[in-house]
Amino acid sequence: MDHLRRMLLKGAGASGALAVALAAGLLRPSRVLAAEWNKAAFGAASVPDALKAVGASGPADSKDVAIKAPDIAENGAVVPVEVDSRIPGTTEIAVLVDKNPLPLAASFTFSNGALPSVALRLKMGKTSNVRVIAKAGGKSYATAKEVKVTIGGCGG
Repeated sequence: MDHLRRMLLKGAGASGALAVALAAGLLRPSRVLAAEWNKAAFGAASVPDALKAVGASGPADSKDVAIKAPDIAENGAVVPVEVDSRIPGTTEIAVLVDKNPLPLAASFTFSNGALPSVALRLKMGKTSNVRVIAKAGGKSYATAKEVKVTIGGCGG
């Protein structure tokens, strides 16, 4: 019984402290939720439009951007992908799926020397290239890997 009472009191105390912090303006969840996002890039219907919207028209091919993805994905709804950039000073990574209705799947920004490495799960409608764009030093670098999908994930 004492254990339940302690948990209840700790939970009530934590909730009260959180409520006071919110009321005092110390926590601002609206600022976090209202983070800026590139609406034009995520709404682009073609790869060239998405590349232009992320500021990467005509990226150079690079072996220093690595994609780890399965050659064959049995379920296109959940395709695991890992991306690593070995380009010094990488500030952004964008992941596109060429044959998806909206090609830009994800975009990441790195600062203060953060390790430019991400792991994500993509939704792919059909067999397509997974294209990664890395930005470093004002230049854009690209690499791509074809992933074969046996069961589509975008409504298929």
